Amino acid sequence: MANLAATYGNQGRWKEAEELEVQVMESRRRVLRQEHPDMLTSMANLTVTYKNQGRWKEAEELEVQVMEMRKRVLGQEHPSTLNNMANLAVTYRNQGRWKEAEELFVQVIEMRKRVLGQEHPSTLNSIANLTATYRNQG
Repeated sequence: MANLAATYGNQGRWKEAEELEVQVMESRRRVLRQEHPDMLTSMANLTVTYKNQGRWKEAEELEVQVMEMRKRVLGQEHPSTLNNMANLAVTYRNQGRWKEAEELFVQVIEMRKRVLGQEHPSTLNSIANLTATYRNQG
């Protein structure tokens, strides 16, 4: 079901993707604990669908939940937690919330430099995102 939802998303069929992603989350919620990695992945996938539908506030709320759970389960500097933080920063930027985006990008960059190294593609991507945020602020 999750793969079919991803296929719908790749085709731009966001409503169908959302419906399946919600079903996957509900099924996983019955079987798994809330903070199970598969559950967190389902929640993160739904945030992508919300963003593609322009539903920034819903995406943000779910991303914050996933980020907090990943911090507890995996730790602040785990790559999945850092990816989630970077995605949340992009959500802030897309809402014009420049300062919040900037602060979160700076945190992600500092941690990615420590964990992954200065020249890792994820670190460089975060630096590019921060640069775009600065450019948007003039």
